[in-house]
Amino acid sequence: MGYRILETEDVAGYLRERGHWGPDEPEVREVSDGNMNRVFRVTATDGTRGLAVKQALPWVRVAGPSWPMSPERADAEARAYEQVAKVAPDKIPAIHGYDSDNYALVMEDMSDLEVLRTILNEGGAYGPDTSRRVGEFVAQLSFATSDFGMPSAERKALIAASVSPELCKITEDVVLSEPYLEHEHNHWHPGLDDLAAAFRSDPRLRTEVAELRHLFMTGAQALLHGDLHTGSIMVGTREGAPVVRVFDPEFSFVGPIGFDLGLYWANTLVSVARADALGVEGDHGGQLRLSWDAFRAEFRRLWPTRVDTFFDDAFLDRFLDRVWTESLGFAGAEIVRRIIGFAHLTDLTTLPDPVPASRRALLLGRELIVRRAELTSPEDVEALLR
Repeated sequence: MGYRILETEDVAGYLRERGHWGPDEPEVREVSDGNMNRVFRVTATDGTRGLAVKQALPWVRVAGPSWPMSPERADAEARAYEQVAKVAPDKIPAIHGYDSDNYALVMEDMSDLEVLRTILNEGGAYGPDTSRRVGEFVAQLSFATSDFGMPSAERKALIAASVSPELCKITEDVVLSEPYLEHEHNHWHPGLDDLAAAFRSDPRLRTEVAELRHLFMTGAQALLHGDLHTGSIMVGTREGAPVVRVFDPEFSFVGPIGFDLGLYWANTLVSVARADALGVEGDHGGQLRLSWDAFRAEFRRLWPTRVDTFFDDAFLDRFLDRVWTESLGFAGAEIVRRIIGFAHLTDLTTLPDPVPASRRALLLGRELIVRRAELTSPEDVEALLR
């Protein structure tokens, strides 16, 4: 039939065509929230079951046809889910099917869970398991799709299949260059004019960001989620047990492992700035440490299963040190772009006065970028927060 954009009234029939729904009439509601895609929640009228349908549009959803974008990004998301399902199925939504003709995913309904950022912005806590499971997620996906965990021929095929030039170019520009240039995408609170100008005229900062940009462009270490932040994680409880689900890996590609960790760390550090600004007591401050410790422990646990045993334990120590350092740099770049770049964080923009926390976060971001080689432990980063 060819590609068709689904509307609310089309979804029930579409699911029947695909064999995902019976003859009974479900309730269908559009619940699109992100920038890029359309999402529908489909539930039985008696509430006994539900599904979610996510479709990639041929443009950025929040901009409309004026910003065209290939819907093939859904292929990358489906491919990422397929890889994660092999090694960490408990950390992603259950995927019931992917329709490559219409760039639509059918997955479990997660309406009983909440987006982590929403919980944090409302004064809630991460809880004891969230950051640990995120760290494990990154380790499990990155190890399995790296040269350590995947035979060479398979990995080269994965790299070829996972090339995503359009979405990578967005990251290269929006995260790793535009905030340090005069660019129409950039905007910020007027109270940050001086720092925005200083960052654009800071040669050391720009050189360090250029190095991170080059690493992003060339460091094909493992399959990444590509957009791992507190808005792409849902949490809650089911049958009394904590649940963490990572979703929306449409920016997935093969790149440097530290990018995924860095994006998550940036969001945890900004949540600290928000909590401090509001005087909220909570568990925000230790999340970088928890996720790093879990990542490192899980990567070490998997290490004996590596397919190329030439890489010894001494190499692993050096490799993890490098991932740590690179993650800090990417964390700093993500903080900067979320304040003086294109897409800002509600963690800061919804504060009564966003300027003090934003200034603090911006300066922290710069320190993480330019001093990343000096910051050798979570304690060093935590010292910057005091």
